[in-house]
Amino acid sequence: MLSELPAIADPRLLVGPGTFDDAGVVRLTDELALVQTVDFFTPVVDDPFDFGRIAAANALSDVYAMGAKPFSALAICAFPKETLPLGVLRETLAGGLTVLREAGVLPLGGHTIKGPEFTYGLAVTGLVHPDRVLTNAGARVGDVLVLTKAIGTGVLATSLKRGTLGEAERKAMIASMIATNRAAAEACQGLEIHALTDVTGYGLLGHGLEMADASGVRFEIDASTVPLLPGARAAAEAGSVPAGLIANRNWVAGKVEMGGVNDLTGMLLCDPQTSGGLLAAIAPESVERYAEACRRQGVAAVVIGRVVGGTAGTAVVLEGRG
Repeated sequence: MLSELPAIADPRLLVGPGTFDDAGVVRLTDELALVQTVDFFTPVVDDPFDFGRIAAANALSDVYAMGAKPFSALAICAFPKETLPLGVLRETLAGGLTVLREAGVLPLGGHTIKGPEFTYGLAVTGLVHPDRVLTNAGARVGDVLVLTKAIGTGVLATSLKRGTLGEAERKAMIASMIATNRAAAEACQGLEIHALTDVTGYGLLGHGLEMADASGVRFEIDASTVPLLPGARAAAEAGSVPAGLIANRNWVAGKVEMGGVNDLTGMLLCDPQTSGGLLAAIAPESVERYAEACRRQGVAAVVIGRVVGGTAGTAVVLEGRG
């Protein structure tokens, strides 16, 4: 669909739609670039305040994934006022504002329409020095792949909708989704981070393949090291599989070699995430310093693979490299 639209050509454009990156970046001056993104979706949890916090953290993530600092935000909402009380909208907006306040982001207002299904999110503007922009296109052979959040929110949210998710697992899922990627992004400063993206709707493999393709490299992922949220494997085993997971798995099928990895593990690597972590391609000598900087902020940065030579935009998934 996008291929039929005219290409964007402007010398001020530092990051456009060509590499399917997390946000657009425009140079304003030699010292300042503008980062812009937008993200919104329907509720993934029952509590409207939690939904607001999750949606806000998710929207901010795209700016953090560019190595930038979120500056301001506009709310976007479709609300079915005939079927839901306005208190739901109020609580959702309050949840979003809480996350913006904690992140030091200025809320500027927004736009709401009547709609058949409740939808909420944010358009976020960030700022960054033009020379410090991080994209998904810089991964180099020899880099180490690091992930900063456990995966599994898709299957867990589906289990929640079915009424089969335990309370401890629900709390762990929500805690992960409301946590922003601010600390993980700030830990990149001063280190040799070659590429960065966040893991959201296309799953770990989908976003990883986008990075591999944009960088002209191949990824090797050790499935045994990929962290899973509590209950994620059990939810998948019980059949709580969202439609997005199936679509993601179909899309990656011709690009990923599963080296003895069982089908369930392969499915979880395609699980669509909401407010997932950052995936970074880091020079080997910077990995421990990055992990330590994350640990000091309460973020677990886990090595899950490496960048290798081979067909661009492909990956091999192994169950332990010994």
